[in-house]
Amino acid sequence: MKKHIISATLLTVGLLLILMVLYPLVIWGIAQAAPNRGKGFITPVDGHKTYYLNIGQSFTKEGYFWGRPSAVAYNAGASGASNKGSNNKEYLQDVAKRLDDFLMKNPGVKRSEVPVDLLTSSGSGLDPHISVQSAMVQVDRISKARKISRQQLKELIKAQTEQPFMGIFGPEKINVVMLNRALDKMNAQ
Repeated sequence: MKKHIISATLLTVGLLLILMVLYPLVIWGIAQAAPNRGKGFITPVDGHKTYYLNIGQSFTKEGYFWGRPSAVAYNAGASGASNKGSNNKEYLQDVAKRLDDFLMKNPGVKRSEVPVDLLTSSGSGLDPHISVQSAMVQVDRISKARKISRQQLKELIKAQTEQPFMGIFGPEKINVVMLNRALDKMNAQ
């Protein structure tokens, strides 16, 4: 029995050292090689620098691109999804309401043209990214609200599109927070 206690104690101490000391130091070291030394992206906002956080925000005005819905109201302290299945009546009602609201605010768009990422929340409820199709389907509404040509908006979307990692991993996507910041800058000029 003494042999088992010693083995268990050594294993526990070894794992504590690996997981609480070695692993964090390795991750910290990798972060130091990254741009901004692992401190996130710095972006100018209203003349001063601020850290750009990869967290979605709620945009509901007609002159902005709308992002994914959030099951947690974009609260980073309460990250999570609704956990309702695709056959849950309440979930289906939520999606149907989002679709109806979107179609009401975007009258020229057909039901079949609305991308699913504008109707369903992400697993974390914090995702700031939308698909290129989700941005394009909103161009007419924003063009009317901001009095900006459709072509200018399409060029802005193209400029803000993030390519897949290494060109092959994942889809093209757009950070809707950064897209709306760029849209505000465009309007200010």
